[in-house]
Formats: sequence, structure tokens, C-alpha cells
Amino acid sequence: MNRITLMGRLTRDPEIKTYGSEGKTMANITLAVDRRFKRDVEPTADFFSCTAFGGTATVLEKYCFKGTKLLVEGECQDNNYEDKNGVKHYSKRVLISSVEFCESKKNSSGGSSEPQAQPKTDGDGWMDVEDDEADALPFN
Repeated sequence: MNRITLMGRLTRDPEIKTYGSEGKTMANITLAVDRRFKRDVEPTADFFSCTAFGGTATVLEKYCFKGTKLLVEGECQDNNYEDKNGVKHYSKRVLISSVEFCESKKNSSGGSSEPQAQPKTDGDGWMDVEDDEADALPFN
């Protein structure tokens, strides 16, 4: 079984790309995950490259920014290749299947220098979700 669960913070704003004739969305993020044990009293972290597609990528684009704390689930894939000089490069990438927010927006630290889209509420505290985003919600 290939399953990975990570909790960490985004190291930068999501990088959004569109592909295909239908303009499908892809989001690339890097997640900094603190290690349980620290060396020389200095905190250490591991950095994971992650990719999301479709509705999950749209949610990352709209609501996440540098410093956002996320719980990411997915599978790990090799991203190995050989360059034109014959040198082999090895890396791993997490393909995201689900994302959960780990703190409220008012408790999150950091932020982008660019304004972020704010979730729309109808006054009762519930956020309106577009039909195409509903598939990305964890409880759907």
C-alpha cells in the first residue's frame, strides 16, 4: 500500500498551472514538516514536493498561501530522470488525494503580499462552495 500523511506548512504560495484543452488545474506546493527529534537544539524539517489536481488544486489556489498549515494525504511517486549529460537525478513527489486545514484563518501566520480570495459567507458563518469545488471537500 502506497499511502503518505503529512502535516506541515507551505513554504511558498501554491504554483498553479493549467493543462490540456479543457484547461484543467494543477497545483504544486512544498510542505515543510517538522521532525520529531531535533539536532543541536535547532529545529529541523523535511521538505516535500506535492502536486494536486482538479478541485483540490482549485481549493489550494483560492485558500492557501505561504505559512498555511495543512494535513495532506496522498501517495508517493518517484520523479527520477536522466539529463542530457547522462546524470541520473532522483526525487520523490507526493500526489495529493485530500487536504485538510489545520488551523483557522485568524490563527494562521504569514501570508502573501498579494490579496487572497476570501471565502463568501451568507451571514450565518457557512461558506458558499461552487459546485465544481464540492468534489474536493473531504466530507463530500
